[in-house]
Amino acid sequence: MTSRLRLIPLLISALLACTISARAQDKGSLNPQPLPPLANPNDPTIGAKQLFARKVLPAAMPTQSIGGYTKGCLAGAAQMPLNGDTWQVMRLSRNRYWGHPAMIALLKRLAANAHRDAGWPGILVGDIGQPRGGPALSGHASHQIGLDADVWLTPMPDRKLSREDREEMSAVMMVRDDRLDIDPHVFTPGHVLVLRDAAREPAVQRIFVNPAIKKALCREAKGDRGWLAKIRPWWGHDYHFHIRMRCPSGSPACEGQKQQAEGEGCKPSDLAFWFKDSVLHPKPPPKPPKPRPPMTLAQMPAACKTVLNAADAKQ
Repeated sequence: MTSRLRLIPLLISALLACTISARAQDKGSLNPQPLPPLANPNDPTIGAKQLFARKVLPAAMPTQSIGGYTKGCLAGAAQMPLNGDTWQVMRLSRNRYWGHPAMIALLKRLAANAHRDAGWPGILVGDIGQPRGGPALSGHASHQIGLDADVWLTPMPDRKLSREDREEMSAVMMVRDDRLDIDPHVFTPGHVLVLRDAAREPAVQRIFVNPAIKKALCREAKGDRGWLAKIRPWWGHDYHFHIRMRCPSGSPACEGQKQQAEGEGCKPSDLAFWFKDSVLHPKPPPKPPKPRPPMTLAQMPAACKTVLNAADAKQ
């Protein structure tokens, strides 16, 4: 029996009705329950995230990334195998190990390169996307078109992880308590090599990391440093890094990002903003902002309705 066939029972009950942020250190569930049916799924005011979260298998359609990273969907998704010689997928209960086939292939290459270049047993793969992409119930604004993926900064252990490990094991914090630099006890030269390998992939456009990690890479990178231009500081990447691919050929409805500025991004002026006290320790607003209404299906690319309503792909 293939890993995909063994996965069918898990897929049927894979998604939790939760609203917490799905970060690498947040635990999953050992006993996930299916989301309850919607009373009126045709209600135009229902958030698209409620509709896409209830699809546990990809659409039986040719592969297409449709729309943008934060407003789009994915037809014909491929599954990242849960286990490989040099990778293991984490937080299976989220059912977010689906992506464009080009992303799945990239992650497999990165896993092999991490083993070869950094000496890691392999990588731990976090969230990629939902079976049909689209907005998720928790954790991400992006990851909607199969071209975003999170990779833990914790090297894969040299053993097969149990289901409990995959749901409850925490990623390791890479940044010092003062947020000004990496923790040298856990962030090693191997991390530099893994991030370098990811950034050197031609199809990768950006890699998001904590600003302290970008600072460390600027300091530690040797030889050809051109890959540093793809490493972008961003909030919330203390435990994992986020790979973003360019729109692939064969997806004319994919809306990519503009090319980033040239240069390593390592000048003091490039990093100064991220280490201001107001950014490191932001004060809460005097009045909590009102929650924004969820994005509806009508606000998404029109083709996403077809993706949502398509038959399930055979596994």
